[in-house]
Amino acid sequence: MIIKCAAYKNGELIGDVAIDNISDVITQPDTFIWMGLHEPEEALLTKIQEEFGLHHLAIDDARNASQRSKIEQYGDSLFIVVKTVQGDGSKIETGETHFFVGKNFLVSLRHGERTGYSSIRDHWENNPKLLKKGPGFVLYTILDFVVDRYRDTIIQFETEFDQLESDIFKGEFDRIAIAQFYDLKRRLLHLRSAAIPVEDICHQLMRFHDDIIPKELRVYFRDIQDHAAQVVTMTESLREMISSAIQVNLGVVAMIQNDVVKRLAGWAAILAIPTVIFSLYGMNFSAMPELHWRFGYPAVLAVTLACSVALYQKLKRSGWV
Repeated sequence: MIIKCAAYKNGELIGDVAIDNISDVITQPDTFIWMGLHEPEEALLTKIQEEFGLHHLAIDDARNASQRSKIEQYGDSLFIVVKTVQGDGSKIETGETHFFVGKNFLVSLRHGERTGYSSIRDHWENNPKLLKKGPGFVLYTILDFVVDRYRDTIIQFETEFDQLESDIFKGEFDRIAIAQFYDLKRRLLHLRSAAIPVEDICHQLMRFHDDIIPKELRVYFRDIQDHAAQVVTMTESLREMISSAIQVNLGVVAMIQNDVVKRLAGWAAILAIPTVIFSLYGMNFSAMPELHWRFGYPAVLAVTLACSVALYQKLKRSGWV
């Protein structure tokens, strides 16, 4: 449940911190604690609340992985919730990361997220100059990682769309392809709903909370905000392209069906000529035209053939056959 709990002084790693010593370490000057959690139990959350002095309402929200993305202030600390998204082939894995951020601590709590943030910690521990900026910079690194995953996912979706698009313009109604388009559209909605709140969270972090997010860090959060806005724009564009592709496919199929109907109607008109003539001569009347003439039968066949050929040529010129 505790991935790692470490203390940093002036950006340098001091070492791991036992949970009972947290309240003492965070009182030291130029020192902050970075704790990573994954689906902690009730007793551990209660202990963390005591050590960091967190608000009980924030702890109540952190217990469940069903929170909306948000940023809330409780006294001297912030509680932030962001949705995590990871594309996995034709599926999308979602989760949540909750942050408790103070002047000298950051606690990241993951729900349902398969990939942790250990790689981020390992990377920035080798760069104490930036890590010296404190918990605000650590918050930036994780949020930037989350938003980068949004961008990677939307790129996967675009590749999937290109593959589906090449199949849907074959002129055939493909139920499977249409179902895949709707599934892709549903996943895009999940991604869009995850990315939109990040813009507001970054906006608030840039405008307020100077004690946690110094002015020199605002440019970093503006970069995250720009990337999140880019993801939102890309999802909306891709959703429109999916809708257009489906409509175009239905239109192409309808045009092909209309062409088939026209050809069937043309041949039906041609076949109607011999049908009418032969049906007349099949009636039981003794005074039929040319009934007793020696060349009556060939003449009727010749007239029938001539009329059919003439109608065929006319329909051929019109594109009906």
